[in-house]
Amino acid sequence: MRYLDPKNDLTFKKVFGEHPHLLRSFLNALLPLGPDQQIVSLEYLTPELVPQIPILKNSTVDVRCVDASGRHFLVEMQMLWTESFHSRVLFNASKAYVKQLATGEQYNLLQPVYSLNLVDDRFTPESETEYYHHYQIVNIANTERQIKGLEFIFVELPNFRPKTIDEKKLRVLWLRYLTEIRDHSAEISAEILEDKNICEAVEYLRESAFTEGELDAYERYWDVVRVERTRIADSLAAGEKIGIAKGEQIGIRKAMDRMVASGIPEREARKVLGIFPHEET
Repeated sequence: MRYLDPKNDLTFKKVFGEHPHLLRSFLNALLPLGPDQQIVSLEYLTPELVPQIPILKNSTVDVRCVDASGRHFLVEMQMLWTESFHSRVLFNASKAYVKQLATGEQYNLLQPVYSLNLVDDRFTPESETEYYHHYQIVNIANTERQIKGLEFIFVELPNFRPKTIDEKKLRVLWLRYLTEIRDHSAEISAEILEDKNICEAVEYLRESAFTEGELDAYERYWDVVRVERTRIADSLAAGEKIGIAKGEQIGIRKAMDRMVASGIPEREARKVLGIFPHEET
């Protein structure tokens, strides 16, 4: 018996986009909600965020829902980090916030929007231990003062270490579900299966439960991810090479300027630095 990776677009939407009770457990575990703020029930909304003005950009999130109190939740599973992802998350959350009101309705009807973003990539290279990033709109001088309405959570999955971080048990179990179950996994840790909801979510990952067409779509998604990772790696390597070359040129130019300023003829400075007359400096 083999299982599929829950981070794949197909499996993620199958588990969290079709079973509201599993999504409710997942959100209650991952979001910064107090005991009196827990989600009781959820209703799915269309994941497509269509602007009221036709010329503006359409966008789609993985899962979009609203709870009984009117709070909106956007959930994204992102395999690769790009600098534009922050902007896209802000764009989608802002659009979901604005779209709550019809023309003429009062602003006090607006309800909070929570944007939960799970990223299977490192985007804080300065830290390999911090995995949970919670953003609010706060006063810089006094962060206790907050403008409520939008909250953003980014979970950096590669930094998640269940044995070294003291967290809520259910949060740890759901994150272990996302990080420990990989493509064609044959065994699932008994600890992950302790929670009935996570146990059910694991069952939806059985490879035998998917049609041939679904498995083809599953593999095509990984192909796209692999191609994109290669493209990004190649771009970074090319950029690094260009940066090193430019840095060397700047260093040589500064060294020659210092030598000339100290009274050494430019011709002699070029000879010392190994610069031929026809080379750019």
